[in-house]
Amino acid sequence: MDARQLKAFVAVFEERNITRAAERLCLTQPTLSVTIRQLEEELGCSLFTREARGVLVSDAARRLYPQAQHLLAQMTQLKAQFLAPQDCLPLTLGVEADIASAHLAALLRHCTRQLPQLLLEILPGCTGDLRLASEELRCEDELFFPLWEESFVLAALADATPENASAADETNALQAAQLDWIICPQHPSHQRLLAWLGGGGNAIATAHQAGSLQLARDMVLAGLGVALLPPSLLTGELRSQRLSGAAPSRRIGLCYAANALQRPALAMLLESLREQPL
Repeated sequence: MDARQLKAFVAVFEERNITRAAERLCLTQPTLSVTIRQLEEELGCSLFTREARGVLVSDAARRLYPQAQHLLAQMTQLKAQFLAPQDCLPLTLGVEADIASAHLAALLRHCTRQLPQLLLEILPGCTGDLRLASEELRCEDELFFPLWEESFVLAALADATPENASAADETNALQAAQLDWIICPQHPSHQRLLAWLGGGGNAIATAHQAGSLQLARDMVLAGLGVALLPPSLLTGELRSQRLSGAAPSRRIGLCYAANALQRPALAMLLESLREQPL
């Protein structure tokens, strides 16, 4: 098993289509098919089943995918260590979904100003030496370094706020229950929204659903309703209102394994953040 085979596997798994995966890797379809077949023979299992419009992934492929991503990331980091100038320190940062661009930019500006020797690689999702994420996404064996805390607000189009309410007013649960809602059932904030609404009733039963806070924000922009969102994700077209009572909140920071502190780049970054908070 080598990097070439793993890259081919990841491309087919993500594209679910041999043609698109081959184009993505700049390979011919026969070459890609042979590479996948060699990997399947080495593993002793089938990874994909061809269909008329693409491929189906097997359970074995689903198990292999996160491990393949991890191995490829490790290979990239190893290569960077030897290709980088001697005074550079490689550091890979994963950025989870629903992190505001402003938060990422603030962290990167800090790295540029305080630690110019860092050689950064920024990747989406759960990967890297450390992750910029909300505390709810911290794994059990990870440490968390907090950077920001923000209370959720009611987000709506500027012309769709509750009747007789200004931008500075608070919204109570009774008012909110009369609105058209967009909810994120899989997000940790959803249970806190239900608690604030006292269960939600018909407002939640008839709500539109989004798979992420950013998608919920886009649905609000499209005029589908209101949503519970962190202020950092709001845009100029939206108006926010505070929630009365105990508003849900979230902490954004860095998640990392304890043994990752052995990496000089990570240890230096955390120390600089202690000395110069964002």
